[in-house]
Amino acid sequence: MDFTEVTCKMQVFYFGAESGIVMPMETLKQSECRSCCPVANALDVLGDRWTLLVIRDMMFMNKHEFGEFMKGPEKIATNILTDRLKCLQDCDVIAQLPHPKHKNKKIYYLTQKGKDLLPVLVELILWGGTYRAAPDMPKAHFNHIKRQPKKFVQATLRKLKVWEDSNL
Repeated sequence: MDFTEVTCKMQVFYFGAESGIVMPMETLKQSECRSCCPVANALDVLGDRWTLLVIRDMMFMNKHEFGEFMKGPEKIATNILTDRLKCLQDCDVIAQLPHPKHKNKKIYYLTQKGKDLLPVLVELILWGGTYRAAPDMPKAHFNHIKRQPKKFVQATLRKLKVWEDSNL
């Protein structure tokens, strides 16, 4: 069979839970889908530059407040940040709580669905560091991740747990 000619539905069937290759997937309501393709549906949530940067900041930079996200070097606009935080909440990738010290503020944190993006972000780090590295990229840190990605994932999950234990 020539897989270049397989339709998206066939690919989902072949590579989906029925094949034993991946775990059963969450089924979306028809109103939540614009495509039968899991890649397209993931990109509907994660497919712009700002969304993954917000997740990156939560995951790796211990940012959990609106103002902390605003201080990033990428200079996200307030309206875009507000929109991305709402979208990520609507999709259960992040959640929010009232700030314990400031009643008008919120703190944001990753849900399990959000934490499950960690291996995806590690692969993006490895790809970006290999093919799109900036001259001032911290190479020692990148090389550590490249040599031991599983240890990096474990360490990141431990840091997230420490934050959650003291804040949630």
